[in-house]
Amino acid sequence: MAQHRKFDRRLLAQLPKNRRVEVHGFKRSWWYFGKKKTGVAIATVVSPMEWNVTHEGKGENPPPIDVRELLDHVRSLATDSRVPYVIGVCSPTGFTPEARQCGAELRNVTLVLIEPAPQGGWRIAGGSSDLDSRLRELFDPEDLRGKTDRVRQYLQEHSADLLTGSITADRVAEALSIPEPIVRVAYETLSFQNPELQVHTDGDDLLIYRGAATFSEEKPSMSMIEKIRQLFSREGNEAKKINELSRRRAALAQRRDRLYDDIGQMEKREADLLDQGKTNKSQVVRRRIAAQMAQLRKDIARQNATTNMLNKQIDILSTNIHNLTLVQQGQIADLPTTEELTETAVAAEEMLETLKADADMVHSLDTGISDVLTSDEELAILKEFDEPEASSTTPTKAEPSKTPPVTERTNAQQPTEKSKRKEPEAS
Repeated sequence: MAQHRKFDRRLLAQLPKNRRVEVHGFKRSWWYFGKKKTGVAIATVVSPMEWNVTHEGKGENPPPIDVRELLDHVRSLATDSRVPYVIGVCSPTGFTPEARQCGAELRNVTLVLIEPAPQGGWRIAGGSSDLDSRLRELFDPEDLRGKTDRVRQYLQEHSADLLTGSITADRVAEALSIPEPIVRVAYETLSFQNPELQVHTDGDDLLIYRGAATFSEEKPSMSMIEKIRQLFSREGNEAKKINELSRRRAALAQRRDRLYDDIGQMEKREADLLDQGKTNKSQVVRRRIAAQMAQLRKDIARQNATTNMLNKQIDILSTNIHNLTLVQQGQIADLPTTEELTETAVAAEEMLETLKADADMVHSLDTGISDVLTSDEELAILKEFDEPEASSTTPTKAEPSKTPPVTERTNAQQPTEKSKRKEPEAS
């Protein structure tokens, strides 16, 4: 920052620290004050510091570490040429191809480069040659749980292959750049966590496929004939049948995939021979190439016939597994019988009829509510409450109109009162 004349403490706090951890080894010696240094192991992080200072706030991705930056960083750590060093350098932005081969320039340094892998996790390699597996394990930032999670995610992304076939451990190890022994441990862990995932060893390959959920039960050992009888019997545990058939289907699918790879190699060889026959003008060479191509095409046809047979076998096993799965799901559901369904329907119908009768009775009880509702006369009086008060000094034209109804009402009431008064005289 001083070189670029930037004196911003806020920027200084945001820059990466490039920290390191050192472990020194010693042995007892009376000539060197009781101990002598035997080796140094350093784990460090490097980032393009100068680029971060000059491109601050521009929103660009930092570049990978080049040869110059890497060598300057390592030489600043390996200060004693008489002591062997093991230095693991981690770069969050990666390394250039030239930087990955600069380990040969350092005599007393065993360089280990750690960078993010495109498929996830970390790529760990030596600076110039193959790296010892112990050093790879020592400087690996990802633990076993992280690798298991990546294997689980890979299996979830390729779940269709688990339904119709299997996925080998070497395939996952190559795709995720994880050692195959760790993938095998992850397979065992995942099969223990998910009972539907089954693990089977086919020669040197470890297969994982999806079967039926089973639980371990201690049963006496059975002979092969008893296993076959139980497999094809109408009675028995459907889950074990599904797992056995799934294992056989996975093995057939694995063999079919290997045949497809062989066919691809033979087709590639056929294309090469065809190009040689077109470019070569010698008739002798063309006849030899034609004979090779004819034999190669026959071999391809035979392999295709074999794969066709395997596909039919896989289809038969898949159909049987599907039927057994339906039977197993039906048993797990534990559906009610016809008699239970009929009794439940009759009880529900009786409940509905009782509910309808209760509703009708409640509706009949609501008929007396109209007697306590507001009458028309009360509504008229309430309407009079809302009218503005008439002025006593200034008469209005509306007053005479109100007088006749009142007089008529009084006149209509007067005869009735007189008649009531005269009735005793008449008597």
